[in-house]
Amino acid sequence: MLLLDEPVNGLDPEGILWIRTLLRGLAAEGRTIFVSSHLMSEMALTADHLIVIGRGRLIADSTTNELVASSSQGYVQVRSPDARAFLPVLTGMGASVTENTEGLRITGLDCARVGELAAQHGIVLDELSPRQASLKAAFMELTKDSVDYRTAEPLAAGVLQ
Repeated sequence: MLLLDEPVNGLDPEGILWIRTLLRGLAAEGRTIFVSSHLMSEMALTADHLIVIGRGRLIADSTTNELVASSSQGYVQVRSPDARAFLPVLTGMGASVTENTEGLRITGLDCARVGELAAQHGIVLDELSPRQASLKAAFMELTKDSVDYRTAEPLAAGVLQ
């Protein structure tokens, strides 16, 4: 078993790649590797399984993919010349739909179901893509009730208190 705390802090990109390769290689040999890190983007690239502890309690014990997929910040992005006609179909199936500059942002239905509905209703899709939350966003959502200190609302530019 290997236990590391912030193993990539201060390393250059080559050093980060080296440590990532070393840890994955040791894990592939069947060894248990525990890594504590605040660098969520690095953990997303390195870890297959995550354990999240907050205030001394186990919050999550899942694969990295499962943890990210469980975030409410994931959605399906759709671009369609028939977007207006598609809206009532989606909302009728219980989806929440908002329009953004790229088209429709859909939550409550997965990508496959959105595609099936479009096909069933003759809706042309120019884009149908799943958008997952980042590991950082999923982690922040998961641990929001387990932090001792929170960031205050950002100050307006040039205002000091």
